[in-house]
Amino acid sequence: MKIAFFEIKKEERIFFESHINGHELFFFEKPIQDIVLQPEEYEAVSVFVGSHITDEIIDRLPKLRYLQTRSTGFDHIKCKTLYQKDMKVSNVAGYAGPAVAEFAFSLLLNATRKTHIALDRSKKGNTDYLDLKGTELFGKTIGILGLGTIGLQMAKIAKGFGMKVLGYSRTHKAVFDELGIDFVSLENVLKHADILMPALPLTPATQELINKSNASWIKKECIIINTARCEIIEEALYLSLPNIIASDVCSDVSLAQKENFLYTPHMAYYTKEALARIMDISLRNMEQFLNGETPQNCLKLVCEKEYS
Repeated sequence: MKIAFFEIKKEERIFFESHINGHELFFFEKPIQDIVLQPEEYEAVSVFVGSHITDEIIDRLPKLRYLQTRSTGFDHIKCKTLYQKDMKVSNVAGYAGPAVAEFAFSLLLNATRKTHIALDRSKKGNTDYLDLKGTELFGKTIGILGLGTIGLQMAKIAKGFGMKVLGYSRTHKAVFDELGIDFVSLENVLKHADILMPALPLTPATQELINKSNASWIKKECIIINTARCEIIEEALYLSLPNIIASDVCSDVSLAQKENFLYTPHMAYYTKEALARIMDISLRNMEQFLNGETPQNCLKLVCEKEYS
């Protein structure tokens, strides 16, 4: 079988070459849209978030039977088209919980304690700090939007800081009660949160979940930490909200010049442990497909639910 990997790093190539035998493997550093410019005979394809799976790309892969994305999010994939073709598609759900949740709190601590400013000053020999008065997390209320792997990890960390946790999710699960999460409506989260953390995938239902219509509910002193997709918050709000916003995603990097905006370049997932989990889960998905099984992270039901 011809299997193509896109946006592949050296260590990933070594990993997959050492574990997948008896098949013809192709590796490309660039996204799929930069490589597949004419019909190709790949039967299985593995991509990352920079590869945009469009109808045009799918038409150039007439023998494609399986597509995997080595990410949790799948908004870069023409999901509806693929499930209508009854093609197997998988992601790596669950790999990023500790990495993204911990990074969200690192952004939060920078926002509340201004450590990034203090560190920059100290390197320049400036020890002034009286303008850097911070805010404690203890006793504050955090609102988490989405209570999947990442959202639950955020809740566990928040409890460690002595915070009250409000959670918004489509369905209630017993684990919410076990962790002491108050399961409430979106309105209640936005109205009562001192800290707001979206932890949702980008789907038609979550796009612009926070928008001009409900942004007035958000406290002016609320700190927004977004390690999810930027489109979950309506674009205009990044400019108009007076709140401190710390974001690992951004559609306009010039926002980083704003005093109330902290920005990092989509690196929340980027730990050695998370990268190892990505490769392990991707390999298991691929092996299950090659063995004639349905990959454990098959997106068919998710695609039908979100894109029908």
